[in-house]
Amino acid sequence: MKQISMAVALALCAALPVSAQLYKWVDSNGKVQYSDKPPPSDVKTEKLRAPARTAPAPAPSAGKDDAKKDAAKTGPLTPAEQEQAFRKRQQEAGKAEKEAAQKQAEASERAENCKRAKAAVATLELGGRQARVNEKGERVFLTDEQIAKETTSARQEAAAACGN
Repeated sequence: MKQISMAVALALCAALPVSAQLYKWVDSNGKVQYSDKPPPSDVKTEKLRAPARTAPAPAPSAGKDDAKKDAAKTGPLTPAEQEQAFRKRQQEAGKAEKEAAQKQAEASERAENCKRAKAAVATLELGGRQARVNEKGERVFLTDEQIAKETTSARQEAAAACGN
C-alpha cells in the first residue's frame, strides 16, 4: 500500500512543474540561469514556456454546425477527433465516388438509348418493306403511310433520347 501511495505522490510531483512558467536569465557572474521563479527585477528575463491552461470543454449545442465548432476550436486534435475526422472524410469520399459512378451509369444509359433510337430511325429510313408481329403472332407488313408515321415518331424519340 505504501508503494502505491508513493508512486501516486511521485507522479503528482512530476506533473507539477509541467504547468509552471519557466524563466531564463544571465546572472551577475555571466552564467545562464533557469528557474520557475521570476528572477530579480533588474535582470533581463526571457520567458520560456507559458503555463498550460486547462479550459473546460464547451458544452455541445444543438444549434451549431460542425464548421462553426471547427472554426472556434484551437490547438491540435485529439486522437479520437482525428479518427472522427478521418472517418468523415472517408464517408464523404465514398459518397462522392458513388455519385460519380451513378452519373457515369446514367450517361452510359443515355448514350445507349440514343444509339438504339438512331438505329430504329435508320432502319425505317432504309426503305423497303417493314413488318411487325401482331397480337396473334402473325407477321403483318406496314403500308407506306404507317412507315412514314413510325419514321416521324422514331425521329422524335431519337431527338429526345439524344438531346437534339
